[in-house]
Amino acid sequence: MIPPGNLFVVAAPSGGGKTSLTRALLEREKNIRLSVSYTTRPPRPAERDGIDYHFVTLERFMQLKKSGEFTEHAQVHGNWYATSATWLKQQVDSGQDVLLEIDWQGAAQIRKLIPSSVQVFVLPPSLDSLAARLVHRGQDDPATIARRLDSAREEMRHCDQFDYVIINQDFASAVDDLGAIVRASRLRTPQQRVRHESLLAQLI
Repeated sequence: MIPPGNLFVVAAPSGGGKTSLTRALLEREKNIRLSVSYTTRPPRPAERDGIDYHFVTLERFMQLKKSGEFTEHAQVHGNWYATSATWLKQQVDSGQDVLLEIDWQGAAQIRKLIPSSVQVFVLPPSLDSLAARLVHRGQDDPATIARRLDSAREEMRHCDQFDYVIINQDFASAVDDLGAIVRASRLRTPQQRVRHESLLAQLI
């Protein structure tokens, strides 16, 4: 019997570094698959459809939402984001670990639907460092950056709803922390009982 996979949810304010952290984690942990979200926002430079996001029109997004295709959905900075329910269920039921990189609103919806999900919030070491990261990205004008900082303050107030909080001050240490959470979650008793059923039958 194969135990169900773990669902890891990673959230952070815009510029908090969650994309860099999750990419680094996926390089280390080859048996985790990244859930590719749907979004109505246009692709950024170097982003690829089907790899970074499924880029769809607002009309197509609403059609999928109405048909029940999404496990969670949220509007962030004027654009819609969502996770495919069909793909997610297939992966987890087959024993595959999956990582979701979403905002706190989506994480709250996942928490209600899948209480066993492992939820991690990434915080910057300071507001000044967060502002510097947003400026350094070079993707937004000053007015947009100001709006993102205002939104970030609201988003960070929800960090206590998560199972774990990582302070992304030193990138290497933050990746280590995220990896430690993944490894510990795989050792939870219900999964180990299924994974090592015959051994435990002999020992207990």
